[in-house]
Amino acid sequence: MVDGSESVLESHSGSMSRRADSATEAFLEHRNLLFTVAYEMLGSAADAEDVLQETWLRWAGVDLDTVQNRRAYLVQIATRQSLTRLRTLSRRKESYVGPWLPEPLLTAPDVAEDVELAESVSMAMLLVLETLTPNERAVFVLREVFGLEYDEIAEAIDKSSTAVRQIAHRARAHVAARRPRVAVSVAETRDVLDAFRRAVTTGRLQNLLDILAPDVVFLGDGGGVVQAALSPVVGASEVASVLGRIAAAASLQPTHVNGYPALVVSLDGEINTVIAVRVDHGVISGLYAVRNPEKLSRMKRETALHR
Repeated sequence: MVDGSESVLESHSGSMSRRADSATEAFLEHRNLLFTVAYEMLGSAADAEDVLQETWLRWAGVDLDTVQNRRAYLVQIATRQSLTRLRTLSRRKESYVGPWLPEPLLTAPDVAEDVELAESVSMAMLLVLETLTPNERAVFVLREVFGLEYDEIAEAIDKSSTAVRQIAHRARAHVAARRPRVAVSVAETRDVLDAFRRAVTTGRLQNLLDILAPDVVFLGDGGGVVQAALSPVVGASEVASVLGRIAAAASLQPTHVNGYPALVVSLDGEINTVIAVRVDHGVISGLYAVRNPEKLSRMKRETALHR
C-alpha cells in the first residue's frame, strides 16, 4: 500500500513532467520562428543558434500558467538575448578585417512564396538593418516582419509603448530611405542573375556592364581568412574587373540564398564564394560576395525560416 506522502510525491513528479513536456513542445513548435527572429537581429546563424540555447534555458524556468501568449513570450526572450548578443557582435565587427557581410543561408525556393519574409532576410535588407540602432532593429523586425503588438515589443526591449511607437516610426523612415524604392520580385532577380551569370562565364564585358548599375557597389567578405577586397569597390568597370578575376577558374551555379536567387562559386568541387545581389530598376546595384569559410557552413543544408 502506498502511503499519503508517496502519493503526493508521485503526483508532484507527474505534474512537473507534464510542465516540462509542455515547455519543450512550445519551444519546438516555435523554434524556426525564434531562429528567424534572432538571425534577422544578428545576421549570424551561429550567434542565432546560441540565442536559441539561451532562450531555451530561460524558457525552461518559466511558470507556464502565467504565460498567456507563448509565441509572444518566447519571441520576447529571444529578442532580449539577441540584443545582448548584438553588443558582443558589434565589438567583433569593429576588429573585423574588411567588409562584414551577413552569414548566407541556403533556403528552399518556397521561402520566396512569403514575400515579406523573403525580403526581410535578403542580404540587401540585412545590410540596411545593420544601419539601425539595436532598439530600432528590434522594433522594426518584431513589428514589420513578425507583427507583434506595441505593448509586446515594449516588454521585450524594456521601453514604454509610446517610446516603441516613436522608435518604430524612426526605423520605418530609415529603412524606407535605404531599401529598393520598387519591390523586386524573385522572378526579376532570377532573370537579372541569369544574365549576369552568362556575361561573367562567357567573358563578354559589354554584356556585363549592361547588367551593372553605373554606381554598383561590390562588397567582398573574406574576414582576413581568405583574399577579398578590403574596401568596397564602386563603379561598373571596377566591379567588372573584380568579377573577371573571381570567375576565371570557377564554376558558377544558381541557388537560393536568404530567400532569393543567388550564385555559388565552386573551386575543385568546394564552395568558395556565395554571391547575392541587390537589384534596382532592372540592373544590379549591389553585389555581395561572402568568401569567409567560417560563414559558409550553412550552405550545405537548407535552413528553415518561419514567421
